[in-house]
Amino acid sequence: MVVRLYSAGLEGVDAFRVDVEVECIRQGLPSFSLVGLAEAAVREARDRVFAALRSGGFRLPPARITVNLAPAGRRKGGTAYDLPLALGLLAASAQLDPACLHGRFFAGELSLSGLLRPVPGMLPMALLARSEGASACVLPPGNAAEAAVVRGVDVYAPRNLVQCVAFLRGELPLPATEPSGDNAAVPPPQWDYADVKGQQAARRALEVAAAGGHNVLMIGPPGSGKTMLAQRLPSILPPLSFDEALEVTKIYSVAGQLPDGGGLVRVRPFRSPHHTVSEAALVGGGTHPRPGEVSLAHRGVLFLDELPEYRKSALEVLRQPLEDGVVTIARASQSVTYPADCMLVAAMNPCPCGYHGDPQHTCTCRPDQLARYRSRLSGPLLDRIDVHVEVPAVPYEELSAAVPGESSEAIRERVLDARQRQQERYAGTAVHSNAALSGALLERHCAPDAEGQALLRAAVQRLGLSARAYTRILRLARTIADLDHSHSLRSRHLAEAISLRVLDRPLL
Repeated sequence: MVVRLYSAGLEGVDAFRVDVEVECIRQGLPSFSLVGLAEAAVREARDRVFAALRSGGFRLPPARITVNLAPAGRRKGGTAYDLPLALGLLAASAQLDPACLHGRFFAGELSLSGLLRPVPGMLPMALLARSEGASACVLPPGNAAEAAVVRGVDVYAPRNLVQCVAFLRGELPLPATEPSGDNAAVPPPQWDYADVKGQQAARRALEVAAAGGHNVLMIGPPGSGKTMLAQRLPSILPPLSFDEALEVTKIYSVAGQLPDGGGLVRVRPFRSPHHTVSEAALVGGGTHPRPGEVSLAHRGVLFLDELPEYRKSALEVLRQPLEDGVVTIARASQSVTYPADCMLVAAMNPCPCGYHGDPQHTCTCRPDQLARYRSRLSGPLLDRIDVHVEVPAVPYEELSAAVPGESSEAIRERVLDARQRQQERYAGTAVHSNAALSGALLERHCAPDAEGQALLRAAVQRLGLSARAYTRILRLARTIADLDHSHSLRSRHLAEAISLRVLDRPLL
C-alpha cells in the first residue's frame, strides 16, 4: 500500500511542496529505503521515527519499507520530515486512516520519546499550504505562532506524536492556533535619542538618513557616541507594515532565529556583526546556503562598527546587496536569492589611533599609516554610502548638561511626515524612498532651482565628484526638502546635502 502526504522543503526564503510517499510491502526480508535526494539529517530520520513510534506504543509489522521524497531532483534537508514520515508509516501499516492526511501539510522533528520539536521555515510552509489550497498545517507547538499569521490556513500544534495521531483519528479535539492579529501591539523602542548628549550635527544626519532610507558612515574618535547614535536609529524609523513584517519573519523563520512560540516580527531588525565576521556569515552562503547578516537586517539596520577593521573581501561583497537590495548565492546545484533591503550604518575612527583632527589629543599616525587606513575602504563601497558625517568628541559642558536631548518620538514624527510625502510622490512606481531614486524619476523630482544648480556645479568642479556622488547629493537634497516641506530643491537643501558628505572633500 502506498500512502502520500504533504510536507515542504526550503529554497531561499520560499517553500516548495514535498510529497512524502510511503510504501510497505509485507513480502521478502524487512528493510528500509529512503530516496529523493535526501541529506544526512533526513536519512537519520529513520532511527528517530522508529524510536518515537515505539515510545508511543505503536508497532510496525516486518515489511519492506520504501520512502520517496518527491520531487526527487530537488535537495531536501533538515529534520522537518520526521512527523510526516511517522504518520505515513502508520497509515501504510493500516494503523491510521490515509483519508485524515488529505488536504493538510505536516512538518516537525521528533524526539526519541515522541515529542515534537520546532524546525525552521514553517512560515514559508504555511504560505505554501495556503497557495496549494490546503485546509490546515500540523506543526510543533514552537512553530504554531509564526505559521498562524497566515490567514486562511488552520494551524494545529500537538505536543507529541501520540496526541497528533489521536487528533487525526478524531479522538482528541485540538483547537487551531489563534493568529496574533495584524494590529498587535508593537513593543516600545529599547533606546531613545533623548539619552544622547550633544552631537546635534550627527543627530540631524541620522534624521535625514531615516527620512530617506540613506546609508550612513560616521567618523569620529573613540568614545564620541557613534555606537550609541546607531543603536537608536530604529527608534525613529517608520513602523513595519504587515507585509514588511511578514518578509522579515520569513527570513528569521528560515534562518531558525525565531524564538519558540514567536509570532510576527513587529520591530525593525538591528544587526551588529563583529568585524571578524566571514563573507558567508555577512551576506549568506555556506555549503547549504543560509541567510547572512545583511538579510537578517532586511527592512532594518545593519551596523558595522570599526568599518576598516572588516576584511576587505567581506566589505566588497556588500556592494551588490547595497545596490540591488537582494543577495544571490550561486552553487553548482542551486541558486538562491535572499532579500537584503536594509540601511547600512557604519562607524570608523578618522585614523588608526583614532585622534586625527581632535583638538584635545595628539594624533600619533604617520601620513602613510593614515593613507593605508583610509585605503581599506574602496571608492565603489563609499560611493554607495549617501551620508558621511563627522562625530567629534562631546565637550564637558554638553555632557554635564541636565537638559535631555530631543526624544526619538519627536524626531520620528518628522521622519514619518517625510516618508508619507515620498509614498504619495512615488505611488505606482517601484520606488518607496528617496534613496532608491534613479533615471527619469531622479530628473523629474530632483531638479534644483537656478541658484542650486550654480552651487552644485561649483561643488562638482572643486571637489571632483563622481557621477554616483552627484546622484547621492541630489537624493539627499530631495530628502532634506521633504523634511523642510518644500516641493522644489533650493540651494539651502543642496548645501546641507553637500555638507553631509565629508569624504567628498580632503580630510588631511
